[in-house]
Amino acid sequence: PSSSSSRAAMVKFLKSGKVVICLQGRMAGKKGVIVKTFDDGTDGRRYGHAIVAGIARAPLKVKKGMSEKKVEKRSRVKPFLKLVNFNHLMPTRYSVDSDFKPLGITPEMCTGDGPKRTEARKGIKKMFQERYASGKHKWFFSKLRF
Repeated sequence: PSSSSSRAAMVKFLKSGKVVICLQGRMAGKKGVIVKTFDDGTDGRRYGHAIVAGIARAPLKVKKGMSEKKVEKRSRVKPFLKLVNFNHLMPTRYSVDSDFKPLGITPEMCTGDGPKRTEARKGIKKMFQERYASGKHKWFFSKLRF
């Protein structure tokens, strides 16, 4: 069988909403969620890649005796937004049911450092913050120990 027919039979498990761990670069070892995948690549990137929204800095532990201000500060989430090659992602068994469509994230927002990227990161931060406060997906917001 030719390579194109075997590729069609391959199951695509890197879908949007899948929790992944970045393996290379500055965000190596950080958890993220796939926002959008480009299985066959694009003109600029001729390899399979994905837009990943993840947690650059996870929230810290909170204790009962802490003041409200300290609790608020320790439960902050710092997000990141990156275009990542599939080879540099390790999928986990977890999926997150978050909807990134209202944010309208595009590949152009992931490159460079413009106002659109800043707005996208703010939207992701708000989404992650709400998700953390609701107590959903505890594993996603905990720091990886390795």
